[in-house]
Amino acid sequence: MTSSRPLSVALVGAGPAGIYAADILSKSGLEVSIDLFERLPAPFGLVRYGVAPDHPRIKQIIVALYKILQRGDIRLIGNVEIGKDVSLAELQKHYDAVIFSTGADRDAPLNIPGVELEGSYGAADFVSWYDGHPDVPRTWPLEAKEIAVVGVGNVALDVARMLAKHVEDLMPTEIPSNVAEGLRSNPVTDVHVFGRRGPAQVKFTPLELRELGQVPDVDVIVYDDDFQFDEGSEEAIRASNQTKQVVKTLIDWTLKEEEELTASRRIHLHFLHRPVEILGSDRVEGIRTERTELTGDGSVRGTGEFVDTPVQAVYRAVGYFSSPVPDVPFDERSGVIPNTEGRVLGDDGEYLTGVYATGWVKRGPVGLIGSTKSDARQTIAHVVEDAQAGRLHARTEDESDVGHDAMLAALEAAGVRYTTWQGWELLDAYEMTLGEQHEGTARERVKVVHRETMTAISRSEEHDGRLL
Repeated sequence: MTSSRPLSVALVGAGPAGIYAADILSKSGLEVSIDLFERLPAPFGLVRYGVAPDHPRIKQIIVALYKILQRGDIRLIGNVEIGKDVSLAELQKHYDAVIFSTGADRDAPLNIPGVELEGSYGAADFVSWYDGHPDVPRTWPLEAKEIAVVGVGNVALDVARMLAKHVEDLMPTEIPSNVAEGLRSNPVTDVHVFGRRGPAQVKFTPLELRELGQVPDVDVIVYDDDFQFDEGSEEAIRASNQTKQVVKTLIDWTLKEEEELTASRRIHLHFLHRPVEILGSDRVEGIRTERTELTGDGSVRGTGEFVDTPVQAVYRAVGYFSSPVPDVPFDERSGVIPNTEGRVLGDDGEYLTGVYATGWVKRGPVGLIGSTKSDARQTIAHVVEDAQAGRLHARTEDESDVGHDAMLAALEAAGVRYTTWQGWELLDAYEMTLGEQHEGTARERVKVVHRETMTAISRSEEHDGRLL
């Protein structure tokens, strides 16, 4: 970097991790120019495309992220996919540092027999469908009356709730019309959620769990046989008020009388059940679980007792997994970009100068959205340290090739129809107007799903108004 210009930095991924990192870098004291790349025409990542539409409070995080990008000192470059539209080498030519915050967008594997059967689905794919992600099919096979959800995190609860909830209760949300149409014919009666450990080890948050019990015409059923507490469980309850609240809510549900359970749909929460096989010949016909028991420290072991539950679909919600970026090192086993505190490591174990990672692609899909802030601070501290030590330089001898204007010129020369923050404001306003014009139930917005329409609206180009 020369002293005559600011540090030029590219952040790849405009979800919470990327936006928080950009914000922290902008306030670091360095003179810096920041471009935030996003492969979709719209920003906000999993907050827009990974949070269930009936969680407006969580989506309020978008308001905070919006205010950061609205300032204008962090420039959004959307509809640009790294490795397809722009290579890592091109980014390194135009920027002194590149920070990857691409998140986790696919399902972690569940390696049990039968996982490949028709009717076995990844939760991430289902979430992308009901959130109107532009790159997934517009239909979903909702044919099962009895369904299993494997996992005991918030995503598992979201999936179970979205499967069991009546579509009329989702209409005030931003649920896309094709999703509403699909859910309207959903024949589901029972959703079974399976977790291999006990009630004190689940990953639900208290709020998510309480909301599950408030869904109209849906009963939540728990079983006395699934309640077991060891010393590790008691310690977890003492150490965490959240765990204490979750356990109390679950215990309260065990006290419900059978005559109170009158809803047309039911969500069954099964603890101490380890899924071992998805049953069926050509398609899902059931799920086999092994009863487990706590060992004293909160972990479990199998008992050798197996239970078969008839279901016609299985949703795997055992965690998210990151996808590799072309030419960027990737650990296929852990699903992360290899790094030390955010500094990316090459195949030889040495630092790749000027290449960093933050968020879930750095540490794995753990922690809530807000925890990405502390993670970003660690990465940005190393960016600042390396910049002050003079280690960061764009890989070009021509200084006119460095920075925002040079990057946009390269994109235009390549025919890439990139979008900007101003373009997102146009798309945002368009979706809000669709919500205002919606017949019947008032809606905050109607989400545009069709990628070409999203791009055209963002670029003030003519379009046919196709939403799906």
